[in-house]
Amino acid sequence: MGRRFRGLVLDFAGVLTSNMVETIDMFEARERVLPGRFLKAWASQRGQELYRRLELGEISQKEWNDGFGALLGIDPGNLMGRVLGDLMPAHDVLKVAREARTAGVRTAVLSNSLGREPFDPYGRYDLAGNFDVAVLSSDHGIRKPDPDIFALVLERLGVPAEACIFADDTEENLVPAAGMGMTVIHALDERETAARLRQLLGLRSR
Repeated sequence: MGRRFRGLVLDFAGVLTSNMVETIDMFEARERVLPGRFLKAWASQRGQELYRRLELGEISQKEWNDGFGALLGIDPGNLMGRVLGDLMPAHDVLKVAREARTAGVRTAVLSNSLGREPFDPYGRYDLAGNFDVAVLSSDHGIRKPDPDIFALVLERLGVPAEACIFADDTEENLVPAAGMGMTVIHALDERETAARLRQLLGLRSR
């Protein structure tokens, strides 16, 4: 018999949603920001510091808006909401998560927090209602790829690492999960991710 998985852990942005790089491209076009400028700012020392502190809950989303707006040289008002304006649900992956839960698999969302005020990117997804566990990094002062946040989500799921699947669009985050014994998926395409999850979980193809 194949491996029987009892837990499914999914990243939020880029896994339960549409592709983040494409979303950022649309933001730049809409705001008339030079192509590639956002990712250049994100990769800078200041940009990385702002994201790290936001994810750890050390600064508010508004403080991130102000800091990152200054890096881009644009109005910071509700910047996170504007950046994520074209972010859409990944319906295929969300459907697999619902079917897995119905089949008795424990499901979780594990996200490096994007903040919740003034813009709540998680609001439309009803994480508490649709998943057994939701772990946002800012609530715990730990962020991926720290192994401690994976240990936390596994503890809350009540499922051992060897019986869990973890999907994330950032390869760096897969390393500690795999090291703990989780089966990992580098989720770059919604349909491919959904198909792979169905295969691993033994769910009927759609």
